Amino acid sequence: MRTMIIMHGLSSEQRERLDSIAPGWRIIQGKEKELWQPHLRDAEIVAGWNDTAAQECLLPEAKLRWVQCWGAGVDWLPLQAFADKGVLLTSVSGVHAYPISETIFAMMLSLTRKLHVSIRKQINKQWSNPGSLGEIHGKTMGIIGVGAIGEETARLAKAFHMRVLGVRRSGEPSPFVDRMYDLQGLHEVLAESDYVIVTLPLTTETRHLFRKAEFEAMKPSAYFINMGRGGTADTEALLHALNSGRIAGAGLDVFEQEPLPADHPLWELEQVIITPHNAGLTTVYNERAFEIFARNLQNYIEERELSANLVDLAKQY
Repeated sequence: MRTMIIMHGLSSEQRERLDSIAPGWRIIQGKEKELWQPHLRDAEIVAGWNDTAAQECLLPEAKLRWVQCWGAGVDWLPLQAFADKGVLLTSVSGVHAYPISETIFAMMLSLTRKLHVSIRKQINKQWSNPGSLGEIHGKTMGIIGVGAIGEETARLAKAFHMRVLGVRRSGEPSPFVDRMYDLQGLHEVLAESDYVIVTLPLTTETRHLFRKAEFEAMKPSAYFINMGRGGTADTEALLHALNSGRIAGAGLDVFEQEPLPADHPLWELEQVIITPHNAGLTTVYNERAFEIFARNLQNYIEERELSANLVDLAKQY
């Protein structure tokens, strides 16, 4: 009997749907390790991943053929081991487009209208002007890493009459991006942008893409907003840019070290908004992730190519 393991809770309707897609399969699902651990070596499909799965599913005798990651980022997974074993990997890239684009605008608006400053004053019951207030209408946004999140962010930017510049590896155009560049055009985009939005995956190519030179290429009035992976920016270079006034501020959901240590200097900077890597969370996350998995499962059962978010293990995304 062929076996699949889903390391997440499912509704009764979702479980019935899996049963109808894969009749005759043994489907083991649930968050409790005791449910699925004894079956890991027999599992052909695993939806989810953890250290226990890595210890069992990558053994030579294990039957693993496909991993459905329940997140978008795959930099933490054993990509080379998957490649060596011929394992397919899919992500749920795309489920984050709405929540992360909303968080991006929450950051942009808060920093521009100084809501974060007013909130701090509110806590101390201080009625005082937070300082000069700007607008995002008509400004230029530079999106570094234009995927599903970047495209939705660009679409929303048009409601504010913003000019949108984009950087993606291929340089291919996107409907709501006014001008697209490949990585060679990064500094040109940085120099023109009032808001630099980073939605990059973490790969060998993107690690520390933002160093001292990149922050120096930005406008002193610009804001840096990182929603992709903390490792795409050199933290020390970012701190220097913030402390020296080289950039105006930052909205950060991701960090090189997570959780961010309590004594980290980023916590103390008034021009920085910090969220605990939760920008992608939403009450409908699991429903969206399940739809991607179910669509891929249908193709897998019918021996067709996995159509949704097949990861290129060499490119690391």
